[in-house]
Amino acid sequence: MERNYEQEMDALREQMETLQQTVFSQLNALQAAVAELLPGKPSAEQREHLHVIKNMHPDGRLSALMEELCEKTEQQKGNGLVSYLGVYQSGGRQANWIRNAVPTEDLLSLIESGVASKVLACIGNTNRLEILLEILRGPATVAELVEKCGFGSTGQVYHHMKPLLAADIIVEDEQQKGVYVIQPHKIQGIIMLLAGISDMVDETYTQGTWEAEEEKEK
Repeated sequence: MERNYEQEMDALREQMETLQQTVFSQLNALQAAVAELLPGKPSAEQREHLHVIKNMHPDGRLSALMEELCEKTEQQKGNGLVSYLGVYQSGGRQANWIRNAVPTEDLLSLIESGVASKVLACIGNTNRLEILLEILRGPATVAELVEKCGFGSTGQVYHHMKPLLAADIIVEDEQQKGVYVIQPHKIQGIIMLLAGISDMVDETYTQGTWEAEEEKEK
């Protein structure tokens, strides 16, 4: 009897999907159980304008910062404030950044002004992102980008690099002709954009009072 490989592959695929769902379910249950055992569980204290979230992070310094941001937002009657910091090192180059209590209204205005759409259009292309990834990992020549990114020619690389160069996201290294690097003051933005994307696909680190607000509105 001739084997039906396509049917066998479909059956194997279904088994893998079932196993994946089981593992995810068990991981979620484990995370919930661990959260119940942790001291200082997150709590929300109602203010006139919003909830002040307390004990949100195991590191007391970060929880205190979150509480401070909530209190400032309450005082200013704004939509919110954002604080962030980071460090990134690659290829012997390092970038550090700190911003505190940035009004979310200022960030939302980037959509209204069209700046957000222009930036996303500039880098929102698979080939450009692959180029950015390789240069983030370390300075690279066009020939190296052809090899690492799987392009067919240097012409293709130059074509996709053109918008990145025009936007001053990547530049030719002043000390090494033909070698391209990320503009030092643009590294922060790229890394933080990726951090935002990570939070969009993984809600683990986000807590809020959406359900409470919906019940209040009813």
